[in-house]
Amino acid sequence: MTTQEILKLCGKGEQTPVQLKERVVDNYEVGKEMVCYANERGGGTIIVGVNDKTGEINALSRLEVQEQTGLLSQIAEQNVKPAISIKTENVDVPGGQLIVATIPDGINKPYKDNKGIIWVKNGANKRRVMDNAEIAEMMSDSGTFRQDEALVPGATLADLDQEVIKMYLRKRFEAVYQRKSLSVEHLQDASADELASLAATGMTVEKLFKNAGLIRPDNGLTYAAILLFGKHTQRWLPTATVKCVSFVGNSLGGMEFRDKLDDLDADGGLLRQFDAMMSFLKRNLRNVQVEPGFNSLGRVEIPFDALSEICSNALLHRSYSREAPVRLFIFDNRVEIHSPGILPGGLQVEDVLMGTSFPRNRMVFAHGAFLLPYTGVGSGFIRVRELDDKIEVLNDEKRKEVIVTFWRDSNQGSVRPGVRVAGESDRGNGESVRPGDRPSVRAKDVLTGKELDVVNFCTVPRTSKEILARVGVSYHSKNLAKYVKSLVNKGFLKLTIPETPNDPNQRYVKS
Repeated sequence: MTTQEILKLCGKGEQTPVQLKERVVDNYEVGKEMVCYANERGGGTIIVGVNDKTGEINALSRLEVQEQTGLLSQIAEQNVKPAISIKTENVDVPGGQLIVATIPDGINKPYKDNKGIIWVKNGANKRRVMDNAEIAEMMSDSGTFRQDEALVPGATLADLDQEVIKMYLRKRFEAVYQRKSLSVEHLQDASADELASLAATGMTVEKLFKNAGLIRPDNGLTYAAILLFGKHTQRWLPTATVKCVSFVGNSLGGMEFRDKLDDLDADGGLLRQFDAMMSFLKRNLRNVQVEPGFNSLGRVEIPFDALSEICSNALLHRSYSREAPVRLFIFDNRVEIHSPGILPGGLQVEDVLMGTSFPRNRMVFAHGAFLLPYTGVGSGFIRVRELDDKIEVLNDEKRKEVIVTFWRDSNQGSVRPGVRVAGESDRGNGESVRPGDRPSVRAKDVLTGKELDVVNFCTVPRTSKEILARVGVSYHSKNLAKYVKSLVNKGFLKLTIPETPNDPNQRYVKS
């Protein structure tokens, strides 16, 4: 740094990345500052030879420079655990020199002082870290800990959804099954263990998941296993879910809403959560006519592939150390998707927009590719920007979340959602919907909570017995008509063997 740059920096006083010291007189206090900067993204700078209260320069003599430089190096080695390397630079000023000590962003977080206390910056001051989730986040950021590899106490194989596992296996070993000329019907009828055995003789789901690291050596299930395959993921990880609200107006503090996602709709693993987000977007965004002609098909006002990519990213790359859900907000003028945790590995927004990939949850990322629609090569944001160049990305370090914003065309009139859950916008909680803002919904488009659950359940083909068992009713013609045939007639479910409706192998899948 030049003398002018240093004097200008000193004139601004102490701030988050800069601390001023007239002299190093308390090794422990300076050690705490170094710990803060080693734990801070981007590190920080300590300038010696400046009064921290007045900003007045009190230059060091040549002998003092040598003594203070040696003392700073000693503190970095003895008062910071693990020890760090610092860079010092001497800058000429009137009357002597200043020492500029640069403390880099550490690669072995969390750093502690020699009493075992973790410190981080809090504005120009510092604070002690006590929260386990924050410690886990710091370890995850430096690669010394992976939350998705942690144990979920008490969870067993019985808590995993066999149908989702089967979907995963069919996708993961698709090439193997094709080489063996196995029919679609054979693969659909096979159990999860049979599918694993077809991929490798003698293999079972348990063995496969142990080999993949989804099941730990002590037979405990990892976060990744529950996130990807859990029947009721939120029983074990209550905040590993999504919250979706469509507001009236453009304020997050608004008390009126058009639609809210029921928690039951997102009860399950990442695939269930992803489907819930996409269904919510579909029913709350406008369809825009893009070709002339009264009967021409429209498209969603925001490119749906772009929304799909960002929703996948939010679920896969969020911080599961932070006790917060993924949040999807629809306003009159924009759509916001909030993902807990700032960008990992020191990435900045410019990096991800240019295609840099740094998965925070490596296990979820590796196996989720067989369930969610993403490539995993870092091209997602590039494709999104090609589809919608108005997208905005904010790495909010204050609120500890990444926010992606899609802007809506405010000149297209009022929102006209598509499918909506019956009573969804009529719940209590103090919110209300103005009569003029409530969209008209055809009777055939209204789904009860149970019906919507059936539709989401049939993301993979299901038998009528499986569907009625899911609803919790007996296998009876009246229940078949209510929960299966009615959804077929409304167009929400379709038959896998449409030419033979009464085929014993008949299954129903989401349309």
